[in-house]
Amino acid sequence: METEVKIAYDSPEELLAIINEEWFKDYCLDEASPVRYTLDNTYYDTPDRILSDRGAVCRVRYYKDIDSDAKYEHTVKFGGKVDNGLYQRYEWNVKTSEKLFNVADFKISASRQEDPFEILEEALNGVDDDNLHPLCRTVFERTIYTFGFGDSIMEACFDVGRIEAGNKSCDICELELELSSGDVVDLKDMADFIIENTSGRHFNESKFQRSLKLLDEQDGV
Repeated sequence: METEVKIAYDSPEELLAIINEEWFKDYCLDEASPVRYTLDNTYYDTPDRILSDRGAVCRVRYYKDIDSDAKYEHTVKFGGKVDNGLYQRYEWNVKTSEKLFNVADFKISASRQEDPFEILEEALNGVDDDNLHPLCRTVFERTIYTFGFGDSIMEACFDVGRIEAGNKSCDICELELELSSGDVVDLKDMADFIIENTSGRHFNESKFQRSLKLLDEQDGV
């Protein structure tokens, strides 16, 4: 289960200014050694958008690890809810050397993960490799710090980049707080504290949802 809060900013300068705040140092557990990635994500769906219509996401992520070896991560997200920037969704991730998403192979690997396999079967019902195609793309720089707050540990992901959907694009400038261990109450309290002390705001749209809006604008929907 993915549990995270999204906080949006109007500019990279406003977002990245957080790193220099004194309170940031109070909660940050690895201030001197953040993890940095360039993430290139392609989202897939069927021509009639079966996945997105049922609230599912299929993503292939390309990135370079700190050892500079190219890697892919295949992900399916499904269900859950969004409340005041808080996202809670089922999520399955499979790291692989393969670029192409293979439904059968993904199910085999994901069946050993914590989130229920029957929910994954529901998400991918009626979808096969032949009817999946690239729908949109996001490319962004992610800088990850680890926060300790209350009795919880969370990742603070600073994301700056672009969404590309059809002939339209828009900026990504957001902070994702993702719960690693502990209590969702601590996650929400940390998010509220950040919003009170910065220019950020709760954000109820995922990068994929924003991509779909751009595609609908392009198609005049």
